[in-house]
Amino acid sequence: MKKPEFISLKNYHYSLPEEKIAKYPKAIRDLSKLLIFKDDSISSSEFTNLPDQIPQGAHLVFNETKVIHARLIFKKLTGAKIEIFCLEPILPTDYQLNFASRKKVIWKCLVGNLKKWKDETLEYSTESGYQLFAKKIDSGDSSIFVEFSWNSEEKSFSEIIEEIGSTPIPPYLNRPAEESDSINYQTVYSRNEGSVAAPTAGLHFTNKVLMELSRRQIQQTHLTLHVGAGTFIPVKSENAVDHSMHIERLYIHKSAIINLIQNSDFIIPVGTTSCRTLESLYWFGIKILLDKFDEESPLLNQWEAYSLNAGFSRSEAMNAILKYLEKSGLEVFTASTGIMITPGYEFQMTDALITNFHQPSSTLLMLISSLTGEKWKDIYTYALKNDFRFLSYGDSSLLFPSKE
Repeated sequence: MKKPEFISLKNYHYSLPEEKIAKYPKAIRDLSKLLIFKDDSISSSEFTNLPDQIPQGAHLVFNETKVIHARLIFKKLTGAKIEIFCLEPILPTDYQLNFASRKKVIWKCLVGNLKKWKDETLEYSTESGYQLFAKKIDSGDSSIFVEFSWNSEEKSFSEIIEEIGSTPIPPYLNRPAEESDSINYQTVYSRNEGSVAAPTAGLHFTNKVLMELSRRQIQQTHLTLHVGAGTFIPVKSENAVDHSMHIERLYIHKSAIINLIQNSDFIIPVGTTSCRTLESLYWFGIKILLDKFDEESPLLNQWEAYSLNAGFSRSEAMNAILKYLEKSGLEVFTASTGIMITPGYEFQMTDALITNFHQPSSTLLMLISSLTGEKWKDIYTYALKNDFRFLSYGDSSLLFPSKE
């Protein structure tokens, strides 16, 4: 497997009419449509029937990250509004410690109307009487480091932004966040705070569907990849290889690794975030086996997987990570990944995929093409002609690899 030299962005464009973009989700999550691509043929059903389509003995992997109220609006005395979009924690860097802090934290942020924010400290007073302060402490190329503090140790940072922030719904919805988005833009199994975008393939699952999967003894494992705002960054280079992939943080508990070892025959990630996490996990296992793993700063670079030796089974890779955790006395494997999955990539941990319908000319669409080949065009043409709803609040699909 070699890094691609040229990927024409034009090959991943399709026309997506505005009316095909779902502005809101279905009232009942599992009544969304489900497209099935299997044996190179396409059919449709409802998501509530997903358990009927999952092979016996399959193993579903979910991303249990939780979307935070990352968008904060401060108003200056002049009336100017400053929007601060929290991207990732800087101090403490650990998400749980950062959210639990009761004094002050530092975040890497995007700032709207930055020119209006000089050196003054911004202030927001909550309805319950607390005050949140934002101080600009450093500037980067495209982001700002912001120190947040508040006037009471009774509240954690998590509680403060939950009260004053808003859900960071995708920009292509072209509408402000509403109260309903706090629930709708969150999976029913979300648990670990940190994402600024939802793992949207999971939005269709209900407790009813999950219980039916359990009844049929379909194995389920949860892991965490905190989705960053970079997921919305469009590919602008004519050669998609020149696109810089964003880095995201992943967390996998030792029990999940053991589950993957014991149930590795047919793995179906729920969403591209789960897929990227699983594939990255395999390559971290390979790096351990090849003695190329950096314990101090574990990172899988954008194209690194394409140059590593894939001559190990998924079980061998997972066992390498398990042994590393046991040797280090760790319960959770933590690392960062910038992997970009493009046509020509050989999947190591993914036998099928549950996912929504993605934007034209996006890295996510290239991932879909990596699994389904040129058939992705037939899949998306079918979805458009049969009134499937697209993007985050849209319908779902179950995709098996193309045989061509």
